[in-house]
Amino acid sequence: MVDHGPRTGRKVALTFDADMTDTMRRQLRGPHPPSYANLAIVELLERERVPATFFLTGKWVEDYPELTRRLAANPRFELANHTYGHAAFTPRCYHLTPLPRREMTRDVARTFEVIGRYGGRQTRYFRFPGLCHDRAALAELAPLGLTVVDGDVVSGDPFATAWQPIVRAVLSQVRPGSVIILHVTEANAAMTDEALPRILAGLAERGLEPAPLSEVLGR
Repeated sequence: MVDHGPRTGRKVALTFDADMTDTMRRQLRGPHPPSYANLAIVELLERERVPATFFLTGKWVEDYPELTRRLAANPRFELANHTYGHAAFTPRCYHLTPLPRREMTRDVARTFEVIGRYGGRQTRYFRFPGLCHDRAALAELAPLGLTVVDGDVVSGDPFATAWQPIVRAVLSQVRPGSVIILHVTEANAAMTDEALPRILAGLAERGLEPAPLSEVLGR
């Protein structure tokens, strides 16, 4: 388990979670489907040639295969695992549906399989939904040979109604080696694309440089 990399140098990791629950999937299939793929974020990262690491749920990948292919094709982007359907790995984790312990290992292994088909810079990094985990969940995932990545800079971007608090949260916490947690799911993190250019500017002012998670962790 890691929260951040070495506190030396200038590198920090921008990480973006791509959540997808069954409820979100039903909304996608409704009469007025929202977007859970923030293309503005991807386009900004591409345009500015900014490295980033994407923690993808398997169901998000299945619903956004073309965008997943686009992420995988970018040599500056890394792909990581955020479970198959964003269920909770502890009994109480916000309002997420708990996943039975007997299903945990297969859930995460299945997600690696789904993501792995797209190639690109694959990793064995994993992030729990809501960052919720306990000893039982860690024991179930131990055979998979993964690294659990939480993060030391929580942006608070889900459901934020303005970009300013997101920027303040990131820039007030960030340090060399930080792992910044953001979201690329537009409908439930609608202000992230407005916050991101200001975050990038603030990092530059502090002499900090975005890098792939593997480089920040020194792996």
